[in-house]
Amino acid sequence: MKSFAEPLTRLMESFQKLPGIGGKTAQRLAFHILKMPRHEIEALATALLDVKDKVSFCSTCCNIADRDPCSICDDASRDRSLLCVVEEPGNVMVIDKTGKFRGLYHVLHGALSPMHGVGPEQIRVAELLKRLQAGSPVKEVIVATNPNVDGEATAVYLSRLIHPLGIAVSRIAMGLPVGSEIDYADDVTLTRALEGRRAV
Repeated sequence: MKSFAEPLTRLMESFQKLPGIGGKTAQRLAFHILKMPRHEIEALATALLDVKDKVSFCSTCCNIADRDPCSICDDASRDRSLLCVVEEPGNVMVIDKTGKFRGLYHVLHGALSPMHGVGPEQIRVAELLKRLQAGSPVKEVIVATNPNVDGEATAVYLSRLIHPLGIAVSRIAMGLPVGSEIDYADDVTLTRALEGRRAV
């Protein structure tokens, strides 16, 4: 005998296909939706379909967008001499939210990972190099890939490709996060903190 009605079971199974959603969470979400008013469910369904139908990639920066070029690439007030390279679209949102970076972005959609079969062809390296060809206004590329093995490998690879173009390449500073204690930091984090030190 089935524990739940077939439509509810299918909804739970659909939720479980999402990353980070296990059986219990899927069940909780399904029961929450069951209690929601119909108009809210219709709005959710419409939002899901709109994401699939109306969101694509910007042909310039490869970020997710609902128009081409995206609003960041189309913003004339941004500094076109600075280009920040990130791994994923979510990274753009996080960096831009600080309000401290007013340049442009390029989204790689991943990082180099030979162990997982991810080479330059699987991420948006060719599109980046195309943006940096002769006549490009970019004077500095800031590599903001994650501070892990794949992110570091990607940063080194990109710097080797970009330096011969006469464009400066920098890497975001890494080290101790605010609120942490030195006693609990690992060797790599402490090394990065010391290398990235600045005058006070």
